[in-house]
Amino acid sequence: MDLQGGGIQGPSAGAACPAEGVAGRHILLGITGSIAAYKAAVLCRLLRTAGAEVRVVMTPLAKQFITPLTMATLSKNPILVDFFDPENGAWNSHVALGEWADCYLIAPATANTLAKMAHGVADNLLLTTYLSSRAPVVVAPAMDLDMYAHAATQANLDTLRRTGVQVVEPGDGELASGLSGKGRMAEPAEIVAFVERLLAEKKKTLCGKRFVVTAGATIEAIDPVRYISNHSSGKMGYAIAGELAARGAEVTLVTGRTALPTPAGVTRCDVLSAEEMYRAATAAFDRADGAVMCAAVADYTPETCADRKLKKGDGELTIRLRRTKDIAAELGSRKGGRVLVGFALETDDEEAHAREKLRRKHFDFVVLNSLRDAGAGFRGDTNKVTFVSESGNEPLPLLAKREVAARIADKIETLINE
Repeated sequence: MDLQGGGIQGPSAGAACPAEGVAGRHILLGITGSIAAYKAAVLCRLLRTAGAEVRVVMTPLAKQFITPLTMATLSKNPILVDFFDPENGAWNSHVALGEWADCYLIAPATANTLAKMAHGVADNLLLTTYLSSRAPVVVAPAMDLDMYAHAATQANLDTLRRTGVQVVEPGDGELASGLSGKGRMAEPAEIVAFVERLLAEKKKTLCGKRFVVTAGATIEAIDPVRYISNHSSGKMGYAIAGELAARGAEVTLVTGRTALPTPAGVTRCDVLSAEEMYRAATAAFDRADGAVMCAAVADYTPETCADRKLKKGDGELTIRLRRTKDIAAELGSRKGGRVLVGFALETDDEEAHAREKLRRKHFDFVVLNSLRDAGAGFRGDTNKVTFVSESGNEPLPLLAKREVAARIADKIETLINE
């Protein structure tokens, strides 16, 4: 139970909300035991007004903050709290609820519920439905500022983000405790707009545009067995390629070796070495409107590749390396009026290195991330980046990589339309 996080703004706040993306959709609204539960009534009304069908599942403690009768009246559906109806013994199937939902929206989400979700606890109907649902899950945290800032809560939120849960960030302001800070549940109109963006079909805003996206790691052979490479999984580049294609662009994905499936609507070109990626990317760029350079390309490659496996000897082994061709710099020299986006993964002097790349390679902006940031970097499903451009820095919070890809696509669209 959370007595904080509700804020003091009235329930009519932000009632105007365009939400065409939820029309005709099934929204399962989960309500937990927070003072912010009063906002769930407005949230339900906004969803219904926008044309969504809403069903509500509540935790037992949520009933102490808002009545099932209120939510049943607003949703036009019976409210579900227990696994079984105490009157007739009918089973409220969490599996059926999860299958019914197009989106599972938990608002407010208390620190307690977030912790249980992160660790797979299933001790009420709301939580068992979360574990069985295949629908996108959105949570709107609501709690006191110290609870929200606590390392345990932030770790739980990071865990949920990595599993694909979408988080509507809480707002700053006066809380029910009398303190002021971050923790109050986002306003209902903001939450509906978030769900609308999540569920809306991508508008084909990039129809007629062609993009090259590079992704994954290159492999530089030492001999037929061994090679030099890096830890890149390709996930970020694949997410970008998929996002651009979803917006109608014709996308060529030049990819190093990965285990990832090809995103829908994307033309894939598999390469191994930096030289192969150079040839494929430069050829594809000749007919493109822009490129996103997300691959982790080797800076050096062995001068020669042995035709047989190198045998272990008693002494040291020295391998001479030579510089590979700089693909991004080459595209930058040919850029003209086209869009060119670069990536910089750094471990020190992050902004200085990113700005040097921005100028030298003629990028429109650089997506900077640091291995010092928890949740960023290789192999994971989240990333924490900063957009670096001549106009300044735009830091983003820790997000799922698909959301980072959407933000990158948004910025590309802005550049194209300028």
